[in-house]
Amino acid sequence: MMSKSRFLKAVGLLAATAALGGCVSFGGAEPPPSLLSLSPDQKLSAGATQSGPQAGSLVVALPVAPQKLNTIRVPVQTSGTGIAYLKDAVWVDKPARLFQDLLSETIAARNNRLVLTAAEAGGLAQTYITGELVNFGLDGPSLKVTVTYDAVKMTDDKPVEKKRFEASESVYAAEPGPVGEGLNKAANKVAADVAEWVG
Repeated sequence: MMSKSRFLKAVGLLAATAALGGCVSFGGAEPPPSLLSLSPDQKLSAGATQSGPQAGSLVVALPVAPQKLNTIRVPVQTSGTGIAYLKDAVWVDKPARLFQDLLSETIAARNNRLVLTAAEAGGLAQTYITGELVNFGLDGPSLKVTVTYDAVKMTDDKPVEKKRFEASESVYAAEPGPVGEGLNKAANKVAADVAEWVG
């Protein structure tokens, strides 16, 4: 029979192996060679300081997104009703979160606005930007990436406004590099247009 101490050591070894298996893949799909992200064309410089009352601040909320974008993969419209995902193309975060960060940075830098998170504003912000990220992917037949954002602007003592913003870029191949670059350009164009609209 196995002694109690040997039994406990064996159980410990099995537990450690199981924990390692959750972190390291011993086969199956290989990780992508690199991850995609968004980089703002306009950004605050290091050390830049913005100040003002909470009541005059602006909050950019996390956009809602359809299920096809509720993933870190890049959707490809293959036909009128068909959707696939681009091989080896993986975002560092979901597109809605990446676009929220890009839009916040663009508005802060371009408009010199005090942009806070909802928690920082504490419900006292003057303007809230929310909306839906409708498109953020590649149309396979045309090799064109498109970013579509239905923005909603809510400002104290003013009517609610809603406006659709869209930008497209042609890419030379259905590959992670060119598609990621194209989506970054389109997202920056949309963010700049939204920033101009917000003021």
